[in-house]
Amino acid sequence: MTKQIKVGSVLVGGGAPVSIQSMCNTKTTDVEGSLSQLKALCTAGCEIARLTVPNLEAAEAFGKIAARSPLPLVADIHFDYRCAIAAAENGAAKIRINPGNIGGEDRVRAVVDCCKAHHIPIRVGVNGGSLEKELLEKYGHPTPEALVESAFGHIRLLEKYGFYDTCVSMKSSSVPLMMAAYRLFASQSDYPLHVGVTETGTEYMGTVKSAMGIGGLLCLGIGDTIRVSLTADPVKEVEAGKAILKAAGLRKEGVNVVSCPTCGRTQIDLIGLANRVEAALKDCKKPITVAVMGCIVNGPGEAREADVGIAGGDGCGVLFVKGELKEKLPYDELLPALLRYVDTL
Repeated sequence: MTKQIKVGSVLVGGGAPVSIQSMCNTKTTDVEGSLSQLKALCTAGCEIARLTVPNLEAAEAFGKIAARSPLPLVADIHFDYRCAIAAAENGAAKIRINPGNIGGEDRVRAVVDCCKAHHIPIRVGVNGGSLEKELLEKYGHPTPEALVESAFGHIRLLEKYGFYDTCVSMKSSSVPLMMAAYRLFASQSDYPLHVGVTETGTEYMGTVKSAMGIGGLLCLGIGDTIRVSLTADPVKEVEAGKAILKAAGLRKEGVNVVSCPTCGRTQIDLIGLANRVEAALKDCKKPITVAVMGCIVNGPGEAREADVGIAGGDGCGVLFVKGELKEKLPYDELLPALLRYVDTL
């Protein structure tokens, strides 16, 4: 089990539930716009949000946002250690830095001392695209060993000044590379891990890559907090993160819709029906499984583990519960009957 840190009110590591993160794509100096996006992220199920703090003007705005934010905020820092200190003094719940790019050890120590004083954890963010020159020379290109060596180098620097309230990430746009790096690190350390695939692309392909990388690691018991990185609305990142956690068996709340692929036996608009069911139950918080099947013959049997389900036939269908037939209905009445039953659960 990993160590535990606290990001605002959210526990990370140490057996705490895996938390979902995202990052605002607003300008941090746009206080109202950032707050609007944070509220949308919170509504979607985000638990920790990150904002970029590239300069002292942004650090000042960060403080105004943090004072009204519905979520604990992580300050994303590159190059200017003064921004990390300013953010820590202005309500940051966590600081994300690469200790290697904020200057000499005296500057790292200044950030560490400030974070210790305010009881703020630090995320060491290693990225395959920005490894130290000496590691690239040593390994020739980004490798799992290079990412892990980089992470431990930064950790040792923080530990040198008595700082252990640390979370670590080792991201790459390569799913096999990031998975291997996280597995290697987890075999050698109990620091909590922030897991993600970086630069994944647009919503579709980015979700696929993230599901493979993040989901694969979660199924191995690796990962304490996650971010799905997409070239899309950040709310989509949160929705994908929730789906990944649910698929990995780590989130039970909300409806799990299962449906069969279409085949020659299908006599209804199964694709349309499944989409309508999913949309109708999107905001339902009940931890239930709902099946939408295309064949009356095999559907109830194949989905007998579902709490409730519907299966279509030639212009009609059935409502079944735990595989047991309850009603035979015209096609148009399948969805209303299903929703009525879900309301009783």
